[in-house]
Amino acid sequence: MAYPFQLGFQDATSPIMEELLHFHDHTLMIVFLISSLVLYIISLMLTTSLTHTSTMDAQEVETIWTILPAIILIMIALPSLRILYMMDEINNPSLTVKTMGHQWYWSYEYTDYEDLSFDSYMIPTSDLKPGELRLLEVDNRVVLPMEMTIRMLISSEDVLHSWAVPSLGLKTDAIPGRLNQTTLLSTRPGLYYGQCSEICGSNHSFMPIVLELVPLKHFEKWSSSMV
Repeated sequence: MAYPFQLGFQDATSPIMEELLHFHDHTLMIVFLISSLVLYIISLMLTTSLTHTSTMDAQEVETIWTILPAIILIMIALPSLRILYMMDEINNPSLTVKTMGHQWYWSYEYTDYEDLSFDSYMIPTSDLKPGELRLLEVDNRVVLPMEMTIRMLISSEDVLHSWAVPSLGLKTDAIPGRLNQTTLLSTRPGLYYGQCSEICGSNHSFMPIVLELVPLKHFEKWSSSMV
């Protein structure tokens, strides 16, 4: 999760988030190089006298400043499209969880089990135990197995919500009357926090998401105790 005064992204926990971090660094480097080049040219024009005024009318220069931006855009677009297609892939999910947004809490249903569903409310600040995080802890965590492909079906019963977990690279809108889906795969166990990322009313800031990723044997033990 994020820490105070953090400038970058949260540590990646899924392959998709790792790809997004690599793409961010790739694009940031291109932006840095372009900015450096423009700054250098501006400083050069301000500090030196132009001895070849006809250079800017040359056909070669016009060709370069037309082709070069096109190449840069292609270098950004191709990795971006690759990641978009990767995020939309659904590869034989081992588990399906339906998530419903409400004002202002989340409800979860494990559709592969006969009767396993619960609501997840934020724990009020006055009820927090030492070490728990304000505005992020919930009374019922979503327990999921790690290193397995999980399909999340996301919708809403009232207004627009957005189910987002930054460290997993997940952000999917919860829209009334529409069922959106996304995949989730964690490479390591742990607690992963998220929040609603769509302004949904007065208590928008008070509907956090907590995923608890555990090994498969612990998940089976938890699911058998819940059913």
